[in-house]
Amino acid sequence: MSRNDYSEKRRFLSCRLIEAREQAGLSQKQVSDRKIVSQSELSKIENGARRLDFLILLELAKYYNRPITFFIPENESVK
Repeated sequence: MSRNDYSEKRRFLSCRLIEAREQAGLSQKQVSDRKIVSQSELSKIENGARRLDFLILLELAKYYNRPITFFIPENESVK
């Protein structure tokens, strides 16, 4: 995967995380209060400055009431 592809996918994921959180009506503070991830770490994840562990993504998807596929670009296929 090229560096550009990786950056685009990271931006996509960051935007989806923010979108899901905001549509759920939650602040970063409210998410951090659930002890899934700290507010600082969530901010870094949403800004693309930190990688996201898959298990944390699963917990966030569950808390935001979103299927995990919401966070995966549609043109991606499992190989």
